[in-house]
Amino acid sequence: MEASAKETGRKILNELMGDGYGEAKDKKRNAFNAALNDYSEEVRFGRVWARDGIDRKMRSVLNIAMLTALNRPGQLRSHLVGALNNGITTDELREILLHTAVYCGLPAAGDAFRIAEEVLKERRLLA
Repeated sequence: MEASAKETGRKILNELMGDGYGEAKDKKRNAFNAALNDYSEEVRFGRVWARDGIDRKMRSVLNIAMLTALNRPGQLRSHLVGALNNGITTDELREILLHTAVYCGLPAAGDAFRIAEEVLKERRLLA
């Protein structure tokens, strides 16, 4: 039996962000945010992230670049964690963010570098 997009989305979300992430999100669920959370799991993860064509590491590279360009620090932080879980190395992350400095601007890249440093320190990947 084929899993639903919502089930697939939950599985991918927990693989990307770490076991229990989806369940922790459920504790914050309420009548107001439920529709957005369902959409996120079903469409973003259950349909788009589940597609063939590019691997999860490449999807993480794209997300880091796009979230830097859009100046979305909260989402960037989450996707940096996911990118590290998807195999992005510290060296690759530095190069991705340096590349964004040229195309997104130094202020956006500077903020992204700062957030990435915090995440790397939290994960003990940077002294």
